[in-house]
Amino acid sequence: REVSGLAAEVIATVNSSGRAVTAVDIPSGLDSDSGHVLGSVLRAALTVSFIGRKIGCYLGDGPDCTGHLAFDGLGVPAGTYDGVPLAAELIDEALVARALPPRSRAAHKGLFGHVLVIGGGPGMPGAPRLAGEAALRAGAGLVTVAVHPDNAGAVAQRPELMCAAVAGPDELNAPLARATVIAVGPGLGQGKWSRELMGAALASGLPAVVDADALNLLAEREQRREHWVLTPHPGEAARLLGLESGAAVQRDRLATARELQSRRGGTVVLKGAGSIVQAGQGTPALCDRGNPGMAVAGMGDVLTGVIAGIAAQCGDLALAARAGVFVHAQAGDLAARRGERGTLASDVIRQVRACVNP
Repeated sequence: REVSGLAAEVIATVNSSGRAVTAVDIPSGLDSDSGHVLGSVLRAALTVSFIGRKIGCYLGDGPDCTGHLAFDGLGVPAGTYDGVPLAAELIDEALVARALPPRSRAAHKGLFGHVLVIGGGPGMPGAPRLAGEAALRAGAGLVTVAVHPDNAGAVAQRPELMCAAVAGPDELNAPLARATVIAVGPGLGQGKWSRELMGAALASGLPAVVDADALNLLAEREQRREHWVLTPHPGEAARLLGLESGAAVQRDRLATARELQSRRGGTVVLKGAGSIVQAGQGTPALCDRGNPGMAVAGMGDVLTGVIAGIAAQCGDLALAARAGVFVHAQAGDLAARRGERGTLASDVIRQVRACVNP
């Protein structure tokens, strides 16, 4: 329930004291299941949590309230947890290693997939190029970027990317025939050209990562598919579910991810602090990496490219989504070592290679 009375007064006094605060188990006033603030909350510099991790420390307002989070299981026997349902599983480097095992010395580019990025409507050349470069850095064997003819020059500046100047959906047929995974949405726009290309992309039946404007177009139709990864931020998730705003999503991110996956199928990546990956109706995966410096234009395009690049190599969209979220967040943390503010999406791309070679 909402914090009130003496408890609220004590929390306010502690918060205004100017002292560094340690919270025991969880900051008072933070919902341990959702990370939602219950009216008034303790702002801790350090939270020491015991026995079981409280998912509210990782979601919503949780990271801001907990400060540095330390965990100690207190030596509780492993069998104690048998039969206890998990709220989520933390993603770690072991999962990345499972998605991206060591390569054979006889490997060639044809073994590691061909990503087709579809986007880049008039006036938006940067987003698809970022996604394409991220897919390359994630290890995809080949990457083609299909954009409006006006934007072909911007893509061609990265010589490792192949570029398809596409004036209409018919010109997408040849690139689609060569692709193993598509990433649709970065800089796509929402006009006639955009809608036609998105329709052709999804009609191909290829495994897909769907982001940005493609999600906004998807919100206009009730379409469900199993072979795709949807990567909405809270505002896009709200539109897909017909909610008033992203604030409704943030109040219960786990429930939102489950509901969105149930309606749309496939795998859902609900972006934000404590990104959630929901594949099917099983236990969701949670990423505790990343930083506020990643709140800048182009970061979502990089994530789209990383997931598509990993999917091209491992052939498993759900696994690629989980590994891609971790790689993206870890690369963001490496990029922000000299300071979070001013980090660019291209800075993160430069760190991806280190993170896909665990």
